[in-house]
Amino acid sequence: MTESAFKVDLTNCDREPIHILGAIQPFGFLIALSSDWLISRVSANIAGLLGQTPEDLLGTALSQWIGAEAMHSIRNRMTMLRGEDAAERMFGIALDPGGRRYDIALHMAAGGLVLEFEPSPTSGEGDPTGTIRQMMNRLDQAETLLAFFREGARQVRALTGFDRVMVYRFDDTGSGEVVAEAARSGIGSFLGLHYPATDIPQQARTLYVRNIFRIIADVAATPVPIVPQINAHGAPLDLSLSVLRAVSPIHIEYLTNMGVGASLSLSIVIDGKLWGLFACHHYGARLPGLERRSVCELFGQMFAMKLESRERQAAADYLRTARDTADRLLTAVAGDASLLDDPVWLGETLSRVIQADGIGVWIDGRIALSGMTPNEAQFRALVRTLNTAAAGKVFSTDCISAIEPGGQAYSEVAAGMLALPISRTPRDYVVLFRQEIVRTVRWAGDPRKPVEYGPNGPRLTPRKSFEAWSELVRGKSRAFSAAETRVAETLRATLIEIVLRMSDQAHAERQLATERQDLLIAELNHRVRNILSLIRGLVRQSTASSGSLDDYIRDIDGRIHALARAHNQITRDHWGPASLRGLIETEAAAYLGQRADRVAMGGPEILLNPHAFSTLALVLHELMTNSAKYGGLSDSGRIDLRWDLDEDGDLGLFWRESGGPVVQAPVRQGFGSVIIHRSIPYDLGGRAEIRYALTGLEADFCIPARHIVRGRIEHSVEELSVPEPATDAITGAVTAQPLSGLTALLVEDSLIIAIDAEDILYQLGAARVLTAATIRQALEEIEREPPSIAMLDVNLGDQTSLPIADCLAARGIPFLFATGYGEQAALPPAYAAVEVLQKPYTIDGIAAALRRLTPR
Repeated sequence: MTESAFKVDLTNCDREPIHILGAIQPFGFLIALSSDWLISRVSANIAGLLGQTPEDLLGTALSQWIGAEAMHSIRNRMTMLRGEDAAERMFGIALDPGGRRYDIALHMAAGGLVLEFEPSPTSGEGDPTGTIRQMMNRLDQAETLLAFFREGARQVRALTGFDRVMVYRFDDTGSGEVVAEAARSGIGSFLGLHYPATDIPQQARTLYVRNIFRIIADVAATPVPIVPQINAHGAPLDLSLSVLRAVSPIHIEYLTNMGVGASLSLSIVIDGKLWGLFACHHYGARLPGLERRSVCELFGQMFAMKLESRERQAAADYLRTARDTADRLLTAVAGDASLLDDPVWLGETLSRVIQADGIGVWIDGRIALSGMTPNEAQFRALVRTLNTAAAGKVFSTDCISAIEPGGQAYSEVAAGMLALPISRTPRDYVVLFRQEIVRTVRWAGDPRKPVEYGPNGPRLTPRKSFEAWSELVRGKSRAFSAAETRVAETLRATLIEIVLRMSDQAHAERQLATERQDLLIAELNHRVRNILSLIRGLVRQSTASSGSLDDYIRDIDGRIHALARAHNQITRDHWGPASLRGLIETEAAAYLGQRADRVAMGGPEILLNPHAFSTLALVLHELMTNSAKYGGLSDSGRIDLRWDLDEDGDLGLFWRESGGPVVQAPVRQGFGSVIIHRSIPYDLGGRAEIRYALTGLEADFCIPARHIVRGRIEHSVEELSVPEPATDAITGAVTAQPLSGLTALLVEDSLIIAIDAEDILYQLGAARVLTAATIRQALEEIEREPPSIAMLDVNLGDQTSLPIADCLAARGIPFLFATGYGEQAALPPAYAAVEVLQKPYTIDGIAAALRRLTPR
């Protein structure tokens, strides 16, 4: 293996492939296995482990070279690997009975198993369980966070024996600071030094999260290549999880410049992010055993968990204080809204949780300043900048001049800020200011690494000097922490609630009024369209049952008058329940005038809901009309009409005629008979039974209890002035038949509208029309005889036809919607593209919609 095999692209340190360097450190051996346990790669020094050359081993089964007991142990441990970055350790494994014992690390890579072997230490490592327990006890006894860090460094040094152990914490910029240190005497201290973010490239930070433990046993050691370097697919072996992975030449140079002979790093990972490191240096070669390193790795994980617990507890206490402050703020301003215009009071209140040296308030263009702040003109310019930078969120910076060019002029007074937008658009703000802190930062060498030419090329050569380098920092304040920013979000919500309370109430009232208006318009639109459809159905259906034009006009006039009378009664109390007795008296008066006493009635005071009232009005109208033409009222007979409620609360209505001509069953069923027989069952879910007795017509009706209200209501009999009906002929001529030969499903909860729509569909060529008033009926019809096409009324009483649409869509049956709600009909996004037919139905409208739905 030539030296050129280890060269890497050094034009950019963040692109250096440190996880696929193709070599390992020489203190161990590597074997990579395929998924069927054949040896696919080995380290070049493998003869020191198995006594065979790489060429003799490649392509052979691992079981040929190690004993059955060792193979069994490895296979069992492999089954414990869980997750993408899982790794396992084994200690004191003899590859052959009686042979030397090895510690083994194993992990998965590229679908195969990677095994790494190290000779086991000849002396025992002690009791790892007891060691960890004692270490945790010492951590728990640390009262402060600084003492916690210091104790952690001491424990890791005791475990590893390294000359120097540092607790290294990253800030938001990626730079690091040594916050604790444990070191042997006489080698100086790095405590408090800062290291620039460029010292640890991004891909190295990623590996620190995936593989939390990293050892470099001897900086001067020559790496051992992996054979072969690339597989048949041209891919090198990924060593991200390897404990033996070789070291980047750039990092070797970095450590050499520091005079370090061995290093060890232990990641501190909190919430999946790299919080910091235990960075360990030794000024000569050093290799703790794998078991001792594993104990150290476990300690690092438990240290991170305890640190996270401490930080969470501190954050919870801080947030509790913030919530208390927010509650006091809300309570105080609720009693005196003018406090918002007092920046002194507001600043004192907010500073209880977020330290600040000054406060500025901008509300509707008004400015209030207190403490160490810019002047009004400077603050106005800063607000304009915030409108472009803050984007409606809490925004903080420790250097205002970095975002606001004019900020340099007042940086000594107000260098940093935390801005809380307190309106829905970036318009109003509460801004907390912090003054400049002139401080000296001690870097481990010049952080502005100069361009140099070194053994690995230009620009990326690590700096050679790590002597403390001081930098005077000006124009910056103490930075606002992440916890302070989270608290600011809580306070911002409180301030928004306060500032916008009045405007929100006004907006809510306007919104409510608008919604009520939209609902009223939609309901009115629905009712008008349904009424128009109902009247049109009456007009069309009366044509077939009328003998002459005069009869036709008289039938239409009577039916529309019946609806008008019913509408007047149910709208008298804002579309509320209306009296059954009043309905009967009104219909009787309309036909008999002063002779209304020929209708005898009796029963309890019953109120019907509007839907049932309108339906019964048409039924009674048809009964009265038939009686006047052919029954008891056509002669000197009488009608006896009684009603009562049964034990279930259903209304029973009993019509009896007497004293008229002999009754005979009709030869054909006209439209009026259809209304009498089908309206109550279809529209109300009740029952209707008609008997043509010789002595007079008998009819029994049952209206379900859900349509009934018990009570008393004042009512009067009055005639309505109804406009004269139009006399223009309605031809209903059809020029095309888009439904020729098809079966159509019609879902409509109004019988009259359904009858009219049935006729239209038949006129448009339908071979068969399946009519349903409810979801259940429609689904049964679809199951029994799947239609070719369907027309669905959106609103079916207190339900919608969407379940029917879902069933049709699942079967691939085309359909369209029909509604009386107009544009206010609410359809889910899945049916936004479905054709919607507006009521009242017309033959031309339905034909056009069907032609668009079925192009044939």
